Amino acid sequence: MFRQPARFVLPVVAALALGACGVGGSGSDDTTATVSGEIKGEITFQTWNLKGGYEEYFTGLVTAFQTANPGTTVTWIDQPPEGYQDKLSADAAAGSLPDVVDIGPEAAFTLAGAGMLLDLSKTDPDAAKDYLPKAWDANHFPSLGGTYAYPWYLNTGPSFFNTALLDKCGVDKAALPTTFDALFTAGQTMASKCKSGETMVGRLPAIETFGAYGVPLMNAEGTTFTFNDAKGVELVTRYKQLFEAGGLTEATLNELQTGEVDAFKAGQVGWLPGSSYTLKDLKSTAPKIAETVAISPQITNDKPNMYIESLAVNAKSKNTATAVAFAKFATNRENQLGFSSKAAIFPSAAGALEDAYFTTDDGTPEAKLRVESAKAVSEAIVYWPAAFSSKSVDFMREQIALAVLGKKDVQAALDESVKYAQDNLPK
Repeated sequence: MFRQPARFVLPVVAALALGACGVGGSGSDDTTATVSGEIKGEITFQTWNLKGGYEEYFTGLVTAFQTANPGTTVTWIDQPPEGYQDKLSADAAAGSLPDVVDIGPEAAFTLAGAGMLLDLSKTDPDAAKDYLPKAWDANHFPSLGGTYAYPWYLNTGPSFFNTALLDKCGVDKAALPTTFDALFTAGQTMASKCKSGETMVGRLPAIETFGAYGVPLMNAEGTTFTFNDAKGVELVTRYKQLFEAGGLTEATLNELQTGEVDAFKAGQVGWLPGSSYTLKDLKSTAPKIAETVAISPQITNDKPNMYIESLAVNAKSKNTATAVAFAKFATNRENQLGFSSKAAIFPSAAGALEDAYFTTDDGTPEAKLRVESAKAVSEAIVYWPAAFSSKSVDFMREQIALAVLGKKDVQAALDESVKYAQDNLPK
């Protein structure tokens, strides 16, 4: 499950002047009030696992903002990756949530439902034009009626194939799969040709796999999960058939993303749905596998999948003006381009993906990966519903494993997964 990319060296960004009026104000119990007033005073800015080698970037970002806005003070704090969402919830309950927080859609949905995040659809509706539409939509929660964070950085990735393993197991490396039909066909071929535990697929489908397969995950109102429809049953049934043919191992049924990556590095799995930093990781930790890798478009029956991190503003901030201004400053086009040029991530700012850095292929594998991923991001959707909790992730994986093993009816497994997710929607 991707939430935060591998850490990277971040660039120091240039200051961009911000006006001293137009988005000011102080904290209020009304999360939808229009924000107005001066940009001044102190705020806290919290990131997720970005400290340790990245101080220069954030010091530069903070200094640039403060220089452009005399009378402001931004205190940068960072939290480790473990238990980050729980920390956000605890801080919100204690009234100590930072003014600007690095956040994913699931945590944003939870905090927004508790009235803790500023509703940008009311306070800053014009900001939507400054970001990719699908990135802005990822923080719009229909069941809550608002949009609760400024998009920051995105990640996605193409498919990585072990061509040596494909050759060994009779799969044509000149026609790499780009759809699920082709993937399952290749998986069946590999199962029939290789009997020593090598497989095409390295783990069970996640919620975003259902989305990429073409399964509707929720109703339009964002109130009801729907991935137990006929299309969802079809997807799980195909995994079951692949398992029965020997195209999935029993150990695979318990694997998380880390296990899938380890199996690919060990030469046991033919296909790895990767990210923009996968190639660098393979070259560093599995150089022999990296030599065999072919990079191909992401497997999807619809639009590609992507993941997002955003910056949300505490609705109870005492200096809402400054918090909003800083969140917009950190996520504007120039600063996102500066960030992305040094990191294995992609900007959500409108027009940023048109920069030559993301469109020019110089023939190196790294450039091919960057261009391929950027193209995917420009078309991609954040499939993972913000309302789908981490508990629901674990429960669904257990139910699908039982169905694939033949210990449970596929429809029943998905029905129970939907019920569990529905029961765990924030009340």
